[in-house]
Amino acid sequence: MTSSKIANHRSRAMRVLALTVLLCSSVIAGIEDGPRHIAHPDWMSPGLIDLETDLETVRAQGKTGIMVLFTTQGCTYCAEFIRSSLGDPATARRVQDNFVAIGLEIFDDVEMTDMSGDDLPIKAFAERHKAGMAPTLLFFGPDGELMFRAIGYQTPERFGHILDYLIGRHHAELSFRDYLAARLPPSAKGDVAAAPLRDDPLFARPPYALSRVDFPAAEPLLVIFEAPGCAACEAFHSDVLALPEVRQLLQRFEVVRLDASDTETPVLGPDGRPTTGAAWFAREEFSRVPALLYADEAGKTVFKTDAVLERQRMLNACGLVLERAYQKGWSYQRFARSRALERSATTE
Repeated sequence: MTSSKIANHRSRAMRVLALTVLLCSSVIAGIEDGPRHIAHPDWMSPGLIDLETDLETVRAQGKTGIMVLFTTQGCTYCAEFIRSSLGDPATARRVQDNFVAIGLEIFDDVEMTDMSGDDLPIKAFAERHKAGMAPTLLFFGPDGELMFRAIGYQTPERFGHILDYLIGRHHAELSFRDYLAARLPPSAKGDVAAAPLRDDPLFARPPYALSRVDFPAAEPLLVIFEAPGCAACEAFHSDVLALPEVRQLLQRFEVVRLDASDTETPVLGPDGRPTTGAAWFAREEFSRVPALLYADEAGKTVFKTDAVLERQRMLNACGLVLERAYQKGWSYQRFARSRALERSATTE
């Protein structure tokens, strides 16, 4: 055994001792002093997190890989995913049969061991793998490489597609977007004739000359990707874009709506490259609509997501950009947590 391995094992042993002392102290004091994450399913791996050892289990048992679920305190999207998607007994069994499943809190300072045997805080591991919005699912293969990242709430149906995609090893050949396009029936992709894109006075009109390379713009950019026949896009318009507080913030952006299926209408992107709505959507590796991309005045992408965004998440996403919190290296979730703490303080 190498000296680094010995050091790592000693470190883990010390953490076991420290955890034991902490638990005993908590019992004596009559308080709960555990990790801050919300309640994960009982079948998820508890205790110290050692992904190096978990990889050995994956290989020995012939599993597909490791599934890491990042949640955070007070996240209703996380709670709903655990209840509706992981709460289904058949789905839970399928996850257990094919993955070593682990639940973590994005902001946890507790140390863990990664796939290489290195120790680091859980929150540093989350940052390294771009788990900046809860819930985030990370799937690692038997070689320790990231196979797939799913950000935001996943419906039971969509989570089932993700499991099919990974367990069937389709990720080695197809993007998840292309996999869904080939798998879903036409009725699930929308009816172009019956439901054209919904317009809004906020949206800039073509031509879409969005380049900010030579001359920075006066305001940040928000690009909204939608598609004809998209029920989720209709709900986004009715439930989010229609809100006065959201519209007030969007007045401070250049807002452009693009058709994610449009292969013809020319677009000059903020980076100065010619593209189309469909090509740009694919390049960003989005797999569902509506999808949002925020760029700063110089054209640099500062936040993007195809996760479900309802009122508060939309306000937080706009605030992250308008307040330039990204310049401090803040993720979406860190900004959202800061705002939640501020709201809590004002109500006490």
